[in-house]
Amino acid sequence: MNPSTAPQTAAQLASRFGLALQGDGHATVVGVSTLARARPDQLAFLANPRYRAQLAETAAGIVILRAQDAATYAGTALLADDPYSAFARIAALFDALDDVRPGIHPSAAIDASARIDPRAQIGPFTSVGPGSEIGADVIVGPGCAVGEDCVVGAGCRIGANVTLVKRVRLGKRVLIHPGAVLGADGFGLAMDGGRWIKVPQLGGVSVGDDCEIGANTTIDRGAMDDTVLEEDVRLDNQIQIGHNAYIGAHTAMAGCSAVAGSARIGRYCLIGGGAGVLGHLELCDRVVVTAMTLVTHSIREPGEYSSGTPLMDNHSWRKSAARFRQLDRLARRIGGPASAADDKDTE
Repeated sequence: MNPSTAPQTAAQLASRFGLALQGDGHATVVGVSTLARARPDQLAFLANPRYRAQLAETAAGIVILRAQDAATYAGTALLADDPYSAFARIAALFDALDDVRPGIHPSAAIDASARIDPRAQIGPFTSVGPGSEIGADVIVGPGCAVGEDCVVGAGCRIGANVTLVKRVRLGKRVLIHPGAVLGADGFGLAMDGGRWIKVPQLGGVSVGDDCEIGANTTIDRGAMDDTVLEEDVRLDNQIQIGHNAYIGAHTAMAGCSAVAGSARIGRYCLIGGGAGVLGHLELCDRVVVTAMTLVTHSIREPGEYSSGTPLMDNHSWRKSAARFRQLDRLARRIGGPASAADDKDTE
């Protein structure tokens, strides 16, 4: 529990978050937990119907749930159309966020041309490069490297060992978890006389307000224009964003997914874990890409998209793979004149 957060009554929570109250308004909680493990001084929630059976047995002092579930619940409840989002807002009251302790640690290396707001906190063994700017109420954790010509907006939180390589612009309240690297060279190469030559990466990275970037995630700077994350983009751990990619506002991507260079992802998209988006493609707003899907062409219509084959035992998979190789021959044999059109569709 956050020591700065006083115990909360059901009546206080209902009033603060605009929720209907059922039961004892004096019921008091000091933290949160699951239905199965909650104590009488903790708050829990029911959002997934699969856990409805746990409602009768829970010891939670307060439960957030939908009105239809509350009809058979005798305990104290807060009624919400979306219990999960209501739980997220309330749980934030008990999240022990670090307070800003303004100042620059003696072991930090700050370039003479860098500008550090006096209300910022710069951790030990951190460096801030030429021309960079750190805003008010920022926490830069230990071992970070803020390179040349970077801007860290007010209220940002940068975890340990994060690197902002060059020309990175962070908006307000951006949260970056440990080990992330923003602004490294994009993968730009040109073949010349049988050898690769490097294409200079002269752009930067622009991150909007209220974004979150997971641990060990990498976002490459653009070749000429910036790689862009609009506001409220949420990236999980170990994600790769290629140079000049553009991620629309309120899009969320799960761990180990990847977006290749110059791809454009719309707003309110959801990208599942391990999914990949090839370069120079466009996804419209409100597209859901399920886990392990490979997006090989642009998506123009909102909806849910998947690729790949479901899990099966190895013997069955090998037989299916062998048959898959025969599909083109079989289609040509039974399709007749249509096969020419099929060839055109697959080009």
